[in-house]
Amino acid sequence: MTERLAPFAPMLAAQTLSMLRHLLRSPFYSIFSLVLPLIFWVFFGLPRAHHTIGGVDAGAYLLASFGAYAVANVMLFSFGIGIANERGRREDVLMRATPLRPGVDLLARLLAAMAFGLAAVIVLSLFAWVTGGVRLEAGRWLVLVVRLLVGALPLLALGLAIGYLVSVNAVPAVVNLVGLPMFLASGLVVPLAELPDFIQRIAPYLPTYRYAQLAWDAVGAHADPPAADLLWLVGYTVVFMAIVLRAYRVEESRKFR
Repeated sequence: MTERLAPFAPMLAAQTLSMLRHLLRSPFYSIFSLVLPLIFWVFFGLPRAHHTIGGVDAGAYLLASFGAYAVANVMLFSFGIGIANERGRREDVLMRATPLRPGVDLLARLLAAMAFGLAAVIVLSLFAWVTGGVRLEAGRWLVLVVRLLVGALPLLALGLAIGYLVSVNAVPAVVNLVGLPMFLASGLVVPLAELPDFIQRIAPYLPTYRYAQLAWDAVGAHADPPAADLLWLVGYTVVFMAIVLRAYRVEESRKFR
């Protein structure tokens, strides 16, 4: 008798919807993902919304910065904390007993995180428009959104690595310990030119800086050539995914052999 697998698309849709519900039921996650970028905008963006940064309107520049923070934070939290929590509750063992296809869970998690990231950018954009009069042309805004979602893949991989390497009790602290300094040192909260010199020298080697460069270039700010930033981000993705695969194999060996 030939073994038949469930259709891929319905399974992916159901799993993605389940992941979205799981994220929405976490008030802490929602506050961090949706509200914190708005707080950054009120304290750091609104007072200088009509100034100039990087050769462009500061409102557009800071919208790109806080949008990058929002999406990157979603990736780190949803993958880092999510994976670690499931390991701690041994949900990964339960999933092995289900008919869920290999890769569907990861893809569903990615789609759910991207949907949450898109929602965060939309909410931030509307808030910046209403409070600071920040308006981007439709084409520029779409380019910004695409770059924010696609360019966040290294942060996704970093979140996965943390999720597989760190215990459930320590993972919130580790995600913040890794993420917040990178966000601050890359100029996502305060423009890089206003940070100390030694941080400005370190920033170009951080994945969040290269990610932010893509966002700033999308709104017309002076930035490095996008091709160079993409190469850096691809390199970071490869390195982080290599760490993830190694950690995953160790986990599989420990639990299922």
